[in-house]
Amino acid sequence: MAQATLSNAPDLRNGYPRSPNELVGDYILLGRILDKCRATLAGTNGEYNYNCPLDQRFFGFTGVDAEAFKQQVAEGKTDDEMLAWVQQNSKPLTQEQILAWAYDARWAPPQTDEYKAYFEQMRRQVVPGNPYVISWFQLLDAEEGRL
Repeated sequence: MAQATLSNAPDLRNGYPRSPNELVGDYILLGRILDKCRATLAGTNGEYNYNCPLDQRFFGFTGVDAEAFKQQVAEGKTDDEMLAWVQQNSKPLTQEQILAWAYDARWAPPQTDEYKAYFEQMRRQVVPGNPYVISWFQLLDAEEGRL
């Protein structure tokens, strides 16, 4: 795919995407996913990957197709326009389901031994001596200087 020119694409080679905790509408992760998708389309994603396992949790929960999402972002849609698109293309979700999923996703620890070992290695590098960083969201925020 040719690189797109997106005026709202962040340069993640020299900065960070939004925190996974930052809300776009009622959704956690959506702002971060938008940042990574825009940067990927513009070729400025650096070490960040669109549709990584964390992004896939959001897509799995909402039922939104990651490639269809990317096509919409490539059109230059704003956060508000993408929020509306997600709401229109998501499986039916109640406010309670969205909030409960946000809670679970925010505090989700690694699940497999492989991910647990990787997480612990990263935690020791990013926040040595802080055993209270226990979720992926916390680790990302710590690594990106928000914790």
